Amino acid sequence: MPVRLKKLIGTVLLVALVVVYAVLATAVATAQLAEAGALVHLLYFFLTGLLWILPAMFIIKWMVRPPKPRA
Repeated sequence: MPVRLKKLIGTVLLVALVVVYAVLATAVATAQLAEAGALVHLLYFFLTGLLWILPAMFIIKWMVRPPKPRA
């Protein structure tokens, strides 16, 4: 797969990941943490703010991986 196409696909995937993840994290927070205190909110958003990095890391590694040589 050409490098430019991989980067385009990866960029679209990263944007989609961030949007979907933010909506889901916020929906869970509003549904489950409505009665919780400020410290629980802080910890939840700190952890969920860092957790999206794991799938993004795999997408970025895939994007920058050099293409396989054709045999």
